[in-house]
Amino acid sequence: MHPDTAFEPIDTERLTLRRSIPEDAGEIARYRSDPMVRRYQGWGDTDAATVRRQIEEMADRLPGDPGGWVQFTVLERDGGRLVGDVGLSPAEEDPGVIKVGYTVDPDFQGKGYATEAVRALVTYAFDTLGAEIVRAYASAENIPSHRVVEKSGLSLMERFEGEDDGVKWSGVRYELRREDRPDR
Repeated sequence: MHPDTAFEPIDTERLTLRRSIPEDAGEIARYRSDPMVRRYQGWGDTDAATVRRQIEEMADRLPGDPGGWVQFTVLERDGGRLVGDVGLSPAEEDPGVIKVGYTVDPDFQGKGYATEAVRALVTYAFDTLGAEIVRAYASAENIPSHRVVEKSGLSLMERFEGEDDGVKWSGVRYELRREDRPDR
C-alpha cells in the first residue's frame, strides 16, 4: 500500500468527495450530534470546535498514510450541499487493510448517497492506495449501515461484543478482498 501524494477530489454520478476543511466543521458537528446518528457512532465529542480540531489534525496526513484517519466531505455535485462525510485509515495492526467509515446527514439519508460514496471510497482504496482488503465496522443494530456496505460489495466477516464504561455493545466487521471485487 502507498499514500496518495496527489489527491484530487473524487467525483461520482451525483457526489464529490473532497478533503474536509475546517469550514465544514459546523455542518458535520450538527448532524453528528443528532441523537439518531450519534447512537451508532464510536466517536467522542461532536461539537464544532472538536470536529474542526480533528479536521485540522488530519490536514497534513496523506490518504493512506499510517497514523490515523483522513476525512472527506461529501457534497452534492448539483448545488454543492454538504450531505455527509466519509473517511479512511490504514489498519495499523493489519498491513494492506484500509478501514472505511461514513456518516450521512439524516436530511439526505434514503437517497443512496452513502452507498455511492462508500463505493467510490472502496474503489479509491483499491485502485489508488493499493489496498488488499477494505474493511468497515458498524454497530450490530445499525441495519441501514449494513446494507450500505453490502451494496458496496463487502461481506460480513464477524459479529462481536464489547464494553465501554460499563455499557455493553455489539458490532459487526465487513470486508472485501481485492480479488473478490465484484467490478473486476
